[in-house]
Amino acid sequence: MGKIIIAGIGPGSKEDITPAVVDAVRHCDVVVGYKYYFQFITPYLSAHCQCVDTGMKKERERAEQAFEYATAGKTVVVISSGDAGIYGMAPLIYEMKRARGADISIETLPGISAFQKAASLLGAPIGHDLCIISLSDLMTPWDVIERRIRAAATADFVTAVYNPKSHGRYWQLFRLQEIFLHERSAATPVGYVRQAGREDQEVKLTTLADFNPDDVDMFTVILIGNSQSYIADGKLITPRGYYNNETSGANREKIGQDIMTASFRTIRGELQRHDYPLDHLWALLHAIHTTADFDMEHLLYTDQGAVATLYDKVKDGTLTTIITDVTMVTSGIRKGALQRLGVEAKCYLSDPRVAEMAAAEGITRTQAGIRLAVEEHPQALFAFGNAPTALMELCELVRKGKARPVGIIAAPVGFVHVRESKHMVKPFKDIPKIIVEGRKGGSNLAATLCNAILTFDDAEQLKPGRDL
Repeated sequence: MGKIIIAGIGPGSKEDITPAVVDAVRHCDVVVGYKYYFQFITPYLSAHCQCVDTGMKKERERAEQAFEYATAGKTVVVISSGDAGIYGMAPLIYEMKRARGADISIETLPGISAFQKAASLLGAPIGHDLCIISLSDLMTPWDVIERRIRAAATADFVTAVYNPKSHGRYWQLFRLQEIFLHERSAATPVGYVRQAGREDQEVKLTTLADFNPDDVDMFTVILIGNSQSYIADGKLITPRGYYNNETSGANREKIGQDIMTASFRTIRGELQRHDYPLDHLWALLHAIHTTADFDMEHLLYTDQGAVATLYDKVKDGTLTTIITDVTMVTSGIRKGALQRLGVEAKCYLSDPRVAEMAAAEGITRTQAGIRLAVEEHPQALFAFGNAPTALMELCELVRKGKARPVGIIAAPVGFVHVRESKHMVKPFKDIPKIIVEGRKGGSNLAATLCNAILTFDDAEQLKPGRDL
């Protein structure tokens, strides 16, 4: 009996063919393969070697021919591009041996896969967990492929995409992009390589949002990064974690940021809806992360574009002061963010004038604090996490034209006047508002919603934790 060697010849350049495959091709009796691939191995063929080439979609025919020659005592090399075990001939040969009950020796020689070659050209995109998906539905029903796409997207795998398009398959890659955009940041890096390792090789980098499926063809391999991937110096990199594993102070901070990023990814994956506007989503992720309460998905209200608008006001210098009802809110606002952006957070509760005013006018100290704050900072961002009476006081001052807040965060907590205070805020259509509906709220929520505004430029990358 002869022997069948299943050999991956790499993506298409002689430099990427392994010495073991070259040796097998040199010493075999017969080479069987798709005719296009023979150009890559011709220099290594011996004079007596018989070449059996076939056209596309003739895999079963090639396998049968290989068994016929091997049964006749020949040593046969069956060639596949890339690695023969990845969408190649290896599984078919083993299945056919079992079905035939053939007493044929089979050996598999690995090759450099197209996704590995593409990855090396793009930089280092596959440094962490990855999966490979073929969009060809010739052998696999599309609903199965789509389930696998969704699983890869939600699980944050680096994803290699094979067979992205053909003459008859034009829409599948658009659908993959749609699914990934539903689960991943629009800024997720994407790299793709056409004709990897061959003369007309093309290497391109983009993002998930800017990627155009019409730019690729059946000779293209696509690599979609995960939430940690980034583009630097024209290369796509997915860190494994080794570099940040040191114990310096900076890296200890990075560890905390990584934990928060992982938490945000988990929260996003468990949301009931996945189509929130980015600025509302950013605030919602902060609220749930702080409370571990998914009721926030139903309780958090934001005016359209409120978070983005308030961040823009920080950047253009309109928003320079945040007034809080209690000191616990002020304490929870990140000092690094305030310093970086030139914003001051103040609470008037400990101001000696507050106690005097409260006693003289028969109001709560938090009400008195808001009155003083409005006198000195009428255009501040006002954040409430404790006292509904303070929020109600601000509403009255707005109605009287004495306060013109740049924005309001309404998250007082409790049972008396809490709901009513939040209802009182909503009629102010010209003031951007973030409201935690109902009885829930708290100083921690008010503070984290302030932090969401101050770090909104990190939202697109879904990388929270700056200034921790």
